[in-house]
Amino acid sequence: MSKILILNGPNLNLLGTREPEVYGASTLQDINKEISLLATTLGHEVVCKQSNAEHELIEMVHETIESSFDIIILNPGGYTHTSISLRDALLSVDIPFIEVHLSNVHNRENFRKHSYFSDIAKGTICGFGKQSYELAIQSVENILRK
Repeated sequence: MSKILILNGPNLNLLGTREPEVYGASTLQDINKEISLLATTLGHEVVCKQSNAEHELIEMVHETIESSFDIIILNPGGYTHTSISLRDALLSVDIPFIEVHLSNVHNRENFRKHSYFSDIAKGTICGFGKQSYELAIQSVENILRK
């Protein structure tokens, strides 16, 4: 059994009402329920967290060491394009992570095409709406086996 941290960044608490044409109609709570059920079915334990504050996300990453997490699934939200500090936190804990995005960030504004995380992530999944999280959960076993 793997212990997975699902870490969501800023504004993802507004899913379901924030630009549903871009991010879909599901709330973050809906997504968390669905991915928790999928993870449990696959034999994993999941902890879902969200914060709009960069320093809180960094602390959550630091806590993964003491909490014995095996892998992180990260949707950094807007911090994707701005947070060197969150990147450094992920590098410092040496826990593999998958970067996920609901929208296809490569098919949007130019500033969204650069990620501070993609080059250090085990993989990046974007553009599949809430299924991006499901695909990440399904990838956990293959990543941890390597």
